[in-house]
Amino acid sequence: MGTKRQFRIWRGDESGGDLQDYAVEVNEGEVVLDVIHRLQATDAPDLACRWNCKAGKCGSCSMEINGKPRLSCMTRMSTFEDDETVTVTPLRTFPVIRDLVTDVSFNYEKARETPAFAPPADVAPGEYRMQQVDVERSQEFRKCIECYLCQNVCHVIRDHEENKPAFSGPRFFIRAAELDMHPLDAKTDRKEYAQSEMGLGFCNITKCCTEVCPEHIKITDNGIIPMKERVVDRRYDPLVWLGSKIFRRGQVPQTSVTSEHHSGAGSAQSGVHSHAGGSHDARSEAQAQKGVNWHRQVPHPTAPPLDANGKLPLTELTFDKAAAPSPFGDDVTFPLPPEHLNFAHPQQDQPKH
Repeated sequence: MGTKRQFRIWRGDESGGDLQDYAVEVNEGEVVLDVIHRLQATDAPDLACRWNCKAGKCGSCSMEINGKPRLSCMTRMSTFEDDETVTVTPLRTFPVIRDLVTDVSFNYEKARETPAFAPPADVAPGEYRMQQVDVERSQEFRKCIECYLCQNVCHVIRDHEENKPAFSGPRFFIRAAELDMHPLDAKTDRKEYAQSEMGLGFCNITKCCTEVCPEHIKITDNGIIPMKERVVDRRYDPLVWLGSKIFRRGQVPQTSVTSEHHSGAGSAQSGVHSHAGGSHDARSEAQAQKGVNWHRQVPHPTAPPLDANGKLPLTELTFDKAAAPSPFGDDVTFPLPPEHLNFAHPQQDQPKH
């Protein structure tokens, strides 16, 4: 025989709602989703809840339980005290449709905006070859079940609705990192794309996304931080700047920014790096100058900041590439020795037996 446990569940829709109390029977070994199903079968047949696999692999049953975003099918009732009231609410970051169901279409819109894997033009399907070390490097990110718990806790989205158009969120940062680490991906400026189009610079690496990931993906340590470091290396590292001065003999790249405030007198300036999509090849750079990035219209290309005299910072004028053909630099060949990789294993915090 089960025991009665107190639940407080949010009921309502987009027009409003409130928390309602229920006393529900709970049996040994059950999870929160079991209790919700029992509640639907007894006291609240109209309670809306999204779920599918009930095995922690589809990500459908995401909700907030006692204030923490979790998968209800993986949250055991034994983790709560017997006299504790379990509060269940919908994901706070996304609009409520009804009860515990939220509209997560924002994430699918961002998924469509993210450029897909681009196979090399000179290699036919079935002839792709990769070193095992390259497979393992990005394999962790492919475990994502798209529960969007990381998107829900990211305060850039959660606390600032106005950031959503310009910010893709941690789920898609690891997608960009995965493709950036892929040796066969033909698009070599994933880092610059993540910075200029996905809003990578908004992330201040609080690691809250890593804490709630049910697949224990090291989103921040293995994905976001390495991407940020590579962007910074390309743009602001003094040694990279010095190398650019020495090996390029101080030549200024002949590109221009095509944002609105640079039309007219500003367009006469040469040597301005295009933040709309810097690349290695002339075709990609030409697309960036036209306001097009990988065959997708760039909403608001950003220009480098000007000082009081209308001049560009020195670092913006000296280097001609914002990305590298590999995630580790121009001169690195693969495969890399495993001991040379700066990699935090997803299970490194677990005790070794």
